[in-house]
Amino acid sequence: MTMVRALVKERPVVIFSKSSCCMSHTIKTLISSFGANASVYELDEHPEGKKIEKELKGLGCKPSVPAVFIGEDLIGGANEIMSLHLKGQLIQLLLNANAIWL
Repeated sequence: MTMVRALVKERPVVIFSKSSCCMSHTIKTLISSFGANASVYELDEHPEGKKIEKELKGLGCKPSVPAVFIGEDLIGGANEIMSLHLKGQLIQLLLNANAIWL
């Protein structure tokens, strides 16, 4: 878990993704639409992608992508992010993590 934890400390929003995953694309687009500049790690293009994916699965990410961390906390995948968005709670999480400003 050390590699994932080190990467999520760098930015308020971190998304682990795969370039060919349509749900990853949807989540990246949604989060960026609020003005957040997330760090995105494409696991299929990253030299340590397999190791990172294994760590994400160890954290409970099933499927492993997309995996979204906001303020160093694992929020979850596409279902969790979309649920928070539909409940009107995603923007507040982004604000609390200083990922966006209104």
